[in-house]
Amino acid sequence: MLDDELSHGLKNLGLTIGTAQQQLLMDYLKLLSRWNKIYNLTAVRDERAMVTRHLLDSLAVQPHLSGQRFIDVGTGAGLPGIPLAIASPKQHFALLDSNGKKTRFLVHAVNELGLSNVEVIKARVTDYVPESAYDTVLSRAFGSLGDMISSCQHLLVSGGEFLAMKGQRPDEELQRVESDALEVSVIDLQVPGLSEERCLLRIRPNTHRDQQ
Repeated sequence: MLDDELSHGLKNLGLTIGTAQQQLLMDYLKLLSRWNKIYNLTAVRDERAMVTRHLLDSLAVQPHLSGQRFIDVGTGAGLPGIPLAIASPKQHFALLDSNGKKTRFLVHAVNELGLSNVEVIKARVTDYVPESAYDTVLSRAFGSLGDMISSCQHLLVSGGEFLAMKGQRPDEELQRVESDALEVSVIDLQVPGLSEERCLLRIRPNTHRDQQ
């Protein structure tokens, strides 16, 4: 059963997520699967694959979150933002996307699931100016690290960080963005049931060097 797949995967990730939250994760998956048949929100069609490639893949990032305010840029169908918001109900998550059909799904999902710690924003990232900046910019959709940094840096608080989800370690991209002004670290992720490589890039302004 899908519930067992999720429960087993969470255990392998070392995450303690309550029964009610696990049910919300499954409810989200069911909503996504239903809407996907009409609106083509994700290329993954099989619900069992969604547990691995969407829920567990997103939740593998959860132990590496710090701060209270997060923005998931180019969130698409709400990934990784919605699974992380369900797993971290005391933290605030903004889901930003410029695609109308995707943001309509997100609004519906947030209302259906009763996620009071989530806001949906329909905008291009370069046009969006938040009232309050975010501790972390999250994304698994940006094609280029350089584009992510240049397009999203105005969203971050001083001392904030970027978390970019990637497949294989993007060594060429890392060489292009590494500089005295940035601290970049690579965290290898192990997603239960997924044989493909996954990593998380943590990118922080190097405030220590800025002060020298």
